[in-house]
Amino acid sequence: MTDRTGQIAVIFMSTRTDDDPQGYAAAAEAMDHLAAQQPGYRGVDSARGVDGIGITVSWWADEASALAWRAHPGHAAIRERGRAEWYSRYEVAVAQVGRSYTWGDKS
Repeated sequence: MTDRTGQIAVIFMSTRTDDDPQGYAAAAEAMDHLAAQQPGYRGVDSARGVDGIGITVSWWADEASALAWRAHPGHAAIRERGRAEWYSRYEVAVAQVGRSYTWGDKS
C-alpha cells in the first residue's frame, strides 16, 4: 500500500493529436525512465481514452523535487516537442496530498 500523504501530485491533463504516435510513445517511455531517476520521484499513474484525452499524475516527495523535474533540460525539450506536435491542449495542476488511502489490488 502506498501512502501519498504529504506528497506533491503533478496532474497533467491533455488532449493528444493523431500526429507521430511512434515518436510520442518513444518520448513517453524516455520521460518515464528519466523521471524515475530524479531525486524525490515517487511514481506515476497514467490513463488515456480512445478520444485522446489523458490524465497523468506524477508523484514527488516535495515541491522542490517537482520543480526540479519541471526544469530538467530533457523534460523541457520533450515538453516543447509536445506543444508543437503531440498535444492540441493540456492543463497542469499541482497539489499537496492531504490524505491518502488505497483499497483493493492495483493490477
